[in-house]
Amino acid sequence: MARGPKIAFIGAGSTVFMKNIVSDVLQRPELADAHVALMDINPERLEDSEVVARKIVLTLGVGASVSTHLNQREALDGADFVVTAFQVGGYDPCTITDFEVPKKYGLRQTIADTLGIGGIMRGIRTVPHLWNVCADMMEVCPDAILLQYVNPMVINTWAIAAKYPKIRQVGLCHSVQGTAKELARDLDIPIEKIRYHCAGINHMAFYLRFEEINEDGTYRDLYPDLRRGYLEGRFPKPPRSNPRCPNKVRYEMLMRLGYFVTESSEHFAEYVPWFIKRDRPDLIEKFDIPLDEYPKRCTENIDRWAAQAKQYREANTIEVKASHEYASEIVNSAWTGAPSVIYGNVRNNGLITSLPDHCAVEVPCLVDRNGIQPTRIGALPPQITALIRTNLNVQELTVAALMEEKREHIYHAAMMDPHTAAELDLDQIWSLVDELLAAHGDWLPEWARLPETRKVA
Repeated sequence: MARGPKIAFIGAGSTVFMKNIVSDVLQRPELADAHVALMDINPERLEDSEVVARKIVLTLGVGASVSTHLNQREALDGADFVVTAFQVGGYDPCTITDFEVPKKYGLRQTIADTLGIGGIMRGIRTVPHLWNVCADMMEVCPDAILLQYVNPMVINTWAIAAKYPKIRQVGLCHSVQGTAKELARDLDIPIEKIRYHCAGINHMAFYLRFEEINEDGTYRDLYPDLRRGYLEGRFPKPPRSNPRCPNKVRYEMLMRLGYFVTESSEHFAEYVPWFIKRDRPDLIEKFDIPLDEYPKRCTENIDRWAAQAKQYREANTIEVKASHEYASEIVNSAWTGAPSVIYGNVRNNGLITSLPDHCAVEVPCLVDRNGIQPTRIGALPPQITALIRTNLNVQELTVAALMEEKREHIYHAAMMDPHTAAELDLDQIWSLVDELLAAHGDWLPEWARLPETRKVA
């Protein structure tokens, strides 16, 4: 009898996310006999995830099997697909550090996981561990497809492609499909009647086309409706998921650039120099920018998980529903050959001609038995290209720091960050990086740790 795919989940202690991915996979008949190998460094969280995964199997009544591993290579051995979903240093202490130290300098953040000083530090902490996963994959599952869900996505995807070009990887996010649903809701149009074409980099990709499918098969441009709705005060509608985070920043950028960006307003506000300013509280209020949003979410999730874990342990079965993540589509298409289209982060290689070949871009990709096949986009509008380049400068220097093991490039990346540079002078930036490197200590690779004395580059 034909076997199902083996899916290794590295960072399986992210139980809620693991539940979504495993549920999605096992609801597909062709994948119902999959073997799910859960791996985490935390035995208690791994045990929680095992309980949840086994109850998903029981609820669905499928033939899937589940194994648990504290050893990464053991979990990866023979895998067909590898999912990474971990946060090096966790919320406590590393995320707290990434928010509290900059705050002493008057530098405020919202999410701090993609760009800015928080994104740089997270990248320096994270990439060495992703490289470790890739090294093990090259030994025990060299043909597996890596589904990379860890932030900072651009830095991670770029660094993996630079050091392990043979790894079949795709960086995954739900911002493209998630934002499309949000806009469909604002417009009161069923998402099934929406067609879009999108490209850029992760968290700064733009809908180049956003259209409604008419009854006769033609298409209607929805951008005039979006602009009119914003000017008339009808959009954005209050968000369902988080009332702290309305979409005013993104609609304002639509009016300025002509295109709608795919990542949330709370994210986007800290990628640019225009919205978060310590001497302009009126901007924070005008655009409803939720400062320190990610720590708030983390503490809420921790509190919620305590009750949820108990509920999962006591339940005989678990509610299973489809998520909007791409992972199961990719696994199904690569395993069965049934084609699908997803938005993925891959090495550019001329896909977006107005951006550097070696960077990581987010574009539509065809997936089938041949794996991930990205679509060539051509040049982006010049104003979009210019904005993306301000982010790529930071990401490129962070990857250079990692590849060359050159600590000075961490300072250079911080200098080039749009939000940091708009708020701090050079001495402040240097001092901030010093303090963050000292505070993170052993969470950083050895070359990045701060010695007792340091010469200015």
